[in-house]
Amino acid sequence: MAGDFFDVALRQRGCREYLPEQVPDRDLERMVEAATHAPSAENSQPWEFIVVRDACVRGVLAAEARRTWEEGRGKVDATLGSGILRDVDQFVARGFGGATTLVVLGVDVCRVHERLAGCSVYPAAQNLMLAAAAMGYGSILTLFPAPSAILGLPSTVMTCGIVPVGRPLRAMGRPRREPAATKMHRDRYGSPWADSAPTPAAQ
Repeated sequence: MAGDFFDVALRQRGCREYLPEQVPDRDLERMVEAATHAPSAENSQPWEFIVVRDACVRGVLAAEARRTWEEGRGKVDATLGSGILRDVDQFVARGFGGATTLVVLGVDVCRVHERLAGCSVYPAAQNLMLAAAAMGYGSILTLFPAPSAILGLPSTVMTCGIVPVGRPLRAMGRPRREPAATKMHRDRYGSPWADSAPTPAAQ
């Protein structure tokens, strides 16, 4: 089982192009079940998952994403490469890459302070995306806004992002990652992990 977990965790990556297929209810329920087993602040479990399939509602969310991206694109030009910018341009233009299922991440601020919303809902989002990958679906975490009115949200539920889910349009390889050891420090920052392993006698 450990091998299965690491296989999924090491191949899960963001998907920006989807086939126009519906995700069955049962598969979505399994994803959300995995999401609700993530840790949350004080075990408050404040998350609410609004699964959006309705074409009109998806259209409103897509239009809001386009507006937000057009307004903010220039601010990220210097930090993102041209390839990523082009991919996001197409993802936004196609309405979340053509995904027919959007999972809006909500947090009930009656159950947890707003300052703790992110550390409660984003682990749940990662669990959801890992579950999606395990079942052969693609997904990606986006921070585009979701208007409360179109979703019928009460004032006590804030949104923290949107996760499109669906079958990838094309096969996705493993994500490119720098070696983990290059991001690890032994005891203090700057002490290389790989070159400073303690001797057996010192362990």
